[in-house]
Amino acid sequence: MKIIDRPLYLDRLKRLYGTPDIKIVTGLRRSGKSELLRSFVNYLKESYTDTNIIRIDFGDLMFDSLKNYKSLYDYVEKMYDDSLKNVLIVDEVQLCEKFELAINSFHNSKNYDIYLTGSNAFLLSSDLVTLFTGRFIEIPIYPFSFEEYCSYFDIDRDYSEHLQDYLAIGGLSGSYVYDNKEDRAAYINDVYKTLIKRDLIDRYNLSDEALLDNLAEFLMDNISNLTNANNISKVLNYNNIATNHVTIGNYIKYLCNAFMFYKVKRYDIKGKKYLGTNDKYYLSDLSFRYAILGVRNIDYGRAYENIVAIELLRRGYDIYVGTLYQKEIDFVAMKGDEKIYIQVSDDVSSEKTMQRELDPLLSIRDAYPKMILSNTKHPMSLIDGVKHIDIARWLMKDES
Repeated sequence: MKIIDRPLYLDRLKRLYGTPDIKIVTGLRRSGKSELLRSFVNYLKESYTDTNIIRIDFGDLMFDSLKNYKSLYDYVEKMYDDSLKNVLIVDEVQLCEKFELAINSFHNSKNYDIYLTGSNAFLLSSDLVTLFTGRFIEIPIYPFSFEEYCSYFDIDRDYSEHLQDYLAIGGLSGSYVYDNKEDRAAYINDVYKTLIKRDLIDRYNLSDEALLDNLAEFLMDNISNLTNANNISKVLNYNNIATNHVTIGNYIKYLCNAFMFYKVKRYDIKGKKYLGTNDKYYLSDLSFRYAILGVRNIDYGRAYENIVAIELLRRGYDIYVGTLYQKEIDFVAMKGDEKIYIQVSDDVSSEKTMQRELDPLLSIRDAYPKMILSNTKHPMSLIDGVKHIDIARWLMKDES
């Protein structure tokens, strides 16, 4: 399998090297967490001669005897070299019973620079504070972006045409080795089933796998639509799938915990407050949608909106659905002092459609940047101070 550099993540690990925090790489199953750490190990070996790298991969039978915290502790201490800088890297850490006891001990000793990955359902953001007594930094990793997809396949032109392929093929690079569409879909289905069964059904001891499947498929089919647990439970009950809003709310939380979906809340732009009812759920990678639901009747507008949502998260923004005077802005993206308002559309070639996308942006009275992303296939233009950018160029970080 071809390996490409992922500087967005690798550069962050390089910056964090030597800091006292526990570094924890999180993200969707098969999104490249282990491969990222392999690249980081190669970087350390090439850049430093005074480093002792202790690498443990609990997915490898070689380390099967270390799957309890005492054995892990004894092994790492045996490998410690007080004449060098000791870097501890543990893959699939959740497979070690009571791993947190050993990791906290290593951290408290201040002898190790620690990096971890693990199955998302066993190493959740919400659990990290409880698991680790010392300070930690979470490094989220996502499936391949469109830019990474183009790099993998050596694409350097006609980005808009290739974006259509990316919608269906997606960013799970493990599927790229298969030339046949059915084989790629089988790979994606295997990832999905493993996530549902091992990461969620087993982790939370859920009794209704069929309900979880139906809920996941409903959310896939309704990406970018405002909804809530109560409405979803009504729809499922109407289709003879017995459930209630409490169960649906819990199951949605589990799917988000496994990084299958990302919840985006609404934000009142005028009142500068977050709204508690109706959220949007975006799929971590569109390949799941098309492998499981099929590619008939693709709604490109909603698919583009999903891709933009994940790309904004990948770039480090907090994102919200903006509301202003009963109008909706697809994204209010915030990072530090930065704020961007974004509308996403498939085709705004008609004057009526363009005005529909412009009106909510022009109603915003502050001076933060505003943009419309659509499939223009043309260079950027400016309309009443609003940037109109081709979505493929924007995904390639080219706003010209």
